[in-house]
Amino acid sequence: MLSCMNWSEEVRSAAIKRLLEVFGMEDPPAFHGYKQPPQYMLDLYNAVADVDGVTKDPHLLEGNTVRSFFDKLHSDQVEFRFNLSMVARTEKILTAELHLYKLRPQATLTFNRHHFSQVSVYQLLDTSKNFTQKKLLSSRLIPVHSSGWEVFTITQAVRSWMVDEGTNLGLQVVVRTLGGSQMDKKLIRFASGRHHHHSKQPMLVLFTDDGRYSNPLESKGEISTLMSVIPNDSDIPSPPSRSARSLGSDAEGVPMHCQRLPLNVDFEEIGWSGWIVSPKSYNAYYCKGSCPFPLGQTMKPTNHATVQSIIHALKLVKGVGTPCCVPDKLFSINLLFFDDDENVVLKQYNDMVAGSCGCQ
Repeated sequence: MLSCMNWSEEVRSAAIKRLLEVFGMEDPPAFHGYKQPPQYMLDLYNAVADVDGVTKDPHLLEGNTVRSFFDKLHSDQVEFRFNLSMVARTEKILTAELHLYKLRPQATLTFNRHHFSQVSVYQLLDTSKNFTQKKLLSSRLIPVHSSGWEVFTITQAVRSWMVDEGTNLGLQVVVRTLGGSQMDKKLIRFASGRHHHHSKQPMLVLFTDDGRYSNPLESKGEISTLMSVIPNDSDIPSPPSRSARSLGSDAEGVPMHCQRLPLNVDFEEIGWSGWIVSPKSYNAYYCKGSCPFPLGQTMKPTNHATVQSIIHALKLVKGVGTPCCVPDKLFSINLLFFDDDENVVLKQYNDMVAGSCGCQ
């Protein structure tokens, strides 16, 4: 189990700093309160990740980061504004969606002759001098008597806000009849952050790519970085019986061939449970054991490892050791967490779980 409980403060500090780098952060988010994540983000996490956070299918998620933002205006009018300061300028905006919860019409208006309404979302460009200039982003027909979440694509607006945050004047939703006249506001109603439950608050959902990538030809990616924050057996005082196991042997001192072993990463023990929603822990696994000559196919050796083991066995070149037991398949994990502004973020991190081990 990955635990900081027995580490010196210096080692613990260095380990936490290194682990933050793995997760692309300088400091842990300053969120330690209790707040319910949006159901949409919980559902999305459960759709892309298993119970340990391991990615079910790398193609399910667009990009590697999904952010949710609640409306900051809380206006009685159908206007919304979202603070995007937590989005890095280097992130590529793939898709931006406005999620609005449509309420049922008031009972007295249930039998109104209108069955559909035209709902349009505009980007506000200028609101000075009592004149509002706006740009149409999305528009479609919505049944008057329906209720539930409605989603509008507003990617153009968010991309422009990221170029110049001063242009972020918000969004406006306009509802009209099929004839183009103003619709009765009591007939078409959307939940607001001021008057309705937090589970129905207006929300901006942003799908981005933060530019990270995985190169399997380099040092086995982030799993090796994660392993570097864990003290080696030699760094921790241990009984003499552990020295044999550290060389690839079991408890009885019998040589252990290359295999995958459990390595639990517990975020509560690290002190991150306050801002991480899911998973609370995950199994990173690690590879351990010897790669003796001759290398059988069960050890999944590369051609290079096979040649190296032969040269080592025949002592053809001085100083050449046996191949190493390392991950030959790596999986990504998903982390659902609160950022400094209490937004909920879903991030996918490559090469975090050793899927299997082999000799290389």
